[in-house]
Amino acid sequence: MPEFQRLLEGYQRFREVEYHTERQRWEELAEGQEPPVMIIGCCDSRVDPATIFDTRPGQAFILRNVANLVPPYETGGGLHGASAAIEFGVTSLNVAHIVVVGHGACGGISAALNETDRDGGHSFIDQWISIIDAPRTRILSDTMIVDKQLALELEAVKLSMANLRTFPFVQERVAAGTLKLHGCHFTIAEGQLFVLDETETTFHPV
Repeated sequence: MPEFQRLLEGYQRFREVEYHTERQRWEELAEGQEPPVMIIGCCDSRVDPATIFDTRPGQAFILRNVANLVPPYETGGGLHGASAAIEFGVTSLNVAHIVVVGHGACGGISAALNETDRDGGHSFIDQWISIIDAPRTRILSDTMIVDKQLALELEAVKLSMANLRTFPFVQERVAAGTLKLHGCHFTIAEGQLFVLDETETTFHPV
């Protein structure tokens, strides 16, 4: 399979160049991590947070999932992968910032909007994107919204930030001023980043 071989070739380039020139940095990273920022992004292959923000290993603790969603805090049954990552980033790594990054042409958002894409046997995806059912319903019923895909992408970021605040350990640190929450949206074709303002109502280009 040539695709996997290309990955191995990429590793060889990394080993011969990146690792060789920054070996001391990698040895330091082996001792532990202290990233000041946690990024919650989509698992879409086109929107790698490390590429968008030009970060180096050790600079950001990154959680990626379908449609960059944050579930509300709850302690019931289930395997809470996203919640576990948030808990670890906040309570163990003591990150000072959490950045939720949505993006254009998001497949998860498209699936949420398209009725024919739901209830089609994709039980994990359907259940996951039900997190944004409320804004989805509101946007679909609003005849004034022309670009419903973009509208839901932006609302998903806002909802994820609101859901972050339902975690007690996030609430505590935000109230204490030791943790700040940020929202962003990245357009793929234009390579443009928009940042949510402090009132969390409007996105502005950087």
